[in-house]
Formats: sequence, C-alpha cells, structure tokens
Amino acid sequence: MSRSRTLPDTLRDALDDHPDGSLCVAFSGGPDSTALLHALAMLPQARARGLRAIHVDHGLHVDSGDWAARARAFCATLGIACEVLAVQVAHDTGEGLEAAARHARYAAFAQALQPDEWLLLGHHRDDQVETVLLKLLRGAGPQGLGGMRTSRPLGRGRLWRPLLDLPREMLRTYAQAHQLPYIEDPSNRDTALARNHLRHEILPRLQGHWPHATDSILHSAALCRAADDSLRARWLEAFTALHDAATGSLQAQGWLALDPALRAPLLDHWLRAGGLGAPTAAQRRQIERQCDARAGQLPCVRWPGAELHIWKGQLWARAPRQPVDPCWQARWHGEALALPDGGRLELDPAARLPTPLIVRLRRGGERIKPAGDRHTRELRDLFQQAALPPWLRAACPLLYAGEELVAVADLWRTARGASLFDALGAQPRWRPAS
Repeated sequence: MSRSRTLPDTLRDALDDHPDGSLCVAFSGGPDSTALLHALAMLPQARARGLRAIHVDHGLHVDSGDWAARARAFCATLGIACEVLAVQVAHDTGEGLEAAARHARYAAFAQALQPDEWLLLGHHRDDQVETVLLKLLRGAGPQGLGGMRTSRPLGRGRLWRPLLDLPREMLRTYAQAHQLPYIEDPSNRDTALARNHLRHEILPRLQGHWPHATDSILHSAALCRAADDSLRARWLEAFTALHDAATGSLQAQGWLALDPALRAPLLDHWLRAGGLGAPTAAQRRQIERQCDARAGQLPCVRWPGAELHIWKGQLWARAPRQPVDPCWQARWHGEALALPDGGRLELDPAARLPTPLIVRLRRGGERIKPAGDRHTRELRDLFQQAALPPWLRAACPLLYAGEELVAVADLWRTARGASLFDALGAQPRWRPAS
C-alpha cells in the first residue's frame, strides 16, 4: 500500500484541500473515531484550526455515562477539549431505535457546531458499502444508492467524511499500533440490528463468493452519485418553480406532473428542509393518489415524525402534534399564554387586562358577529373564507367575556371586543405552533 493511503497522510491531504474553518470530531470513543481523532491530534495544522471533539451520550446503555467519562479522559491525554452532549432518544416514533438515535445525534451535532466549523466523522469504505446495500434493500433510487456524501451542510457548519476511501482495517491497525484505548459498544455485535446483520453475516458471504464485491458496489455507488448530481440540477429548478416560500407549501399538481425520477428527490428535499423525515415508497404512492382528491376533501398522509396535508392544491408538511383537548380553557389577563398545541397567545404591546377573559378552544357550532359586519357568522365559514389551514383550527384560541365570544385569536373581534382592546391600546396576537 502506498504511503499516500496511510491515515495521517490521507488526513493531511484532506486538510490541505479544505484549508478554511475550525475542526471538530464526532467522537463516539469507538475504534474508528478514536483513530481519526488521534491522527488529527498529531497534525499541527489540525490543532492550529482549533481541533475539538463532541461526544453524544444517548443514554441507551447502562455504561453510557462511563463511556462519556472515558471520552473526556482520552481527549484530555491529547490536550483536546471534549464537549459531551446528552440527548433524549424518542422511543415512540415508529422508525426504530437505530434511526431515532441517529436523528437525535445529528440534531445535537447541528446545534453544537460553530459557524463554518467542519464536523469530521470516522465513516470509512466499509461503512459506505454497508450503507449502499441497506439503501438497496430499502428500495432507494440514485440518491440513496449513491451512498454517503463526503460533505454536506449541517447546522452552521458542514459535515465531513474524509476517510470514505480507507478500509476499516486501516483504522483498526492504526489504533492497535498506537495502543489507543477505545470503547467496544456491545450493541455492535447484535445481529438483530440490520446493519450489524449485514456486516457480520451477509457481507462476508458476498465477499467469499465475489472477492471484488466491495469494489463493484462502490463503483455502482459512484455511478448513482453521478446520475443523482445530474438529476439534482433539474429537480432543484422545478423546486424553485413549485415551492411557495411564503407558506412553505408545494404545488401539488405541478409536483405530480414531474417525472418520477425528479418527483421523489424533490419531495425528500422539501421535507428535509422542514426537519422532517422522508416517506416510504408506499407512502409516497399514497401522496400521489391523494393529490387528485375531490374538492372539499382534506387528505392527510402520516408516517413517523411527519404528516403531509393536501389542501387548496398545495402540499403542506409538519411534525405531528398531540391532539388538543377541546374542553381546555384558561383565565387570561393578557400575559403570554401557552396553548395546548404549543402555540402562544399574548397582547401586543404587552399589557394587562383589567378583567380577565376566558380562553377556550373550538367545541363546535361557535358563531361570532365581527365588528362592522351586519351578520353573525359561523366560525367554520369564517375559517374557510380566511383560508386558515384546517390543522390549525382546532387550536385557534377563542376569547370569551363571560359566555360571550368577543374575539377569535387575532382574526375577528366583535364590537365589544374591539372596544375592549382599543381602550387598552393592545391587541391579541396568536402565534400558532411552528
């Protein structure tokens, strides 16, 4: 093996090719990230760029606190700062514990990165092969089959995988040669987990029968990345035309009319921009069918961590909310009031009501006579006329003086409500849950 392929020289060349920005290592304490961090610490140019480490404590293993302490101790021997981030992994999203832990980890990374900082990960050639095969088994297209990208934006910085061309064995050999202490997570041997089953059971058999399997898989991944890059230019152009930046929605029929090779990555891009996960192939087909729903219908397609509504010819995506209790109510003096769905009601500018109002949610059949209107209107009709999204209506705050409805959020006021707020010199402001 040539000297240019050793771990230190690979990193030195990578740093020369990416000369700007501070450096941070995603440090699990396992053999791969340990080798990466140690090799970087030996390079003066890495230290000159403020090299530091982040360790994420998922709290999923009884020894996770000890692992965090060991990560700090190892970094201390290198003279490198180590930030430990404790995360809560959601167990009820339906996406599986591996995926939930990954989402929590990357969210923590994104939050912790400094502006223009590079987050280096120890992913290597063998990880890439596993990723491509897993994507294949899940029915991915060119974007997924292209495998992990060397770099991409993350938070205020960028994620960077400088070791994707190096085999796992090189990192393990480096760690052993330098007698580096590292953590062996026992879950990495659990073949009930998809990646571990592929790593320990399937890939050895593939390589035993097809010795060049790894090279062939990675060659195909490179072709898929090239195809994805070509398609990306086209669907990004389509996205610009179909996306309503003011509302964050997407034109349904325009999206549906796209070639399938553009439709899927465009949808995933839109969802990711909103912090949402992508649907399965079956859920994607359901979205396509629902785009042709009749007027008056309000289709909604749900999957773990997301729900997609089709309304007024647009696609609207949001994180799911817990159902609100229609019997909820609160006395309100004008202070910032937390609403059951995570929204907020307040007075603008800040003021205090001389007599508290009662804030309730819709229970059905409510009517109001807006100031200046000769007729009493049903809220249902007013909501439709105002084009208030249906998923916001159940959480819209209704303001009562006794048993009289005097205002609907900051949308409508009766003559009595207008007099009350005008005399106070402040108006209600409803901030729906984002």
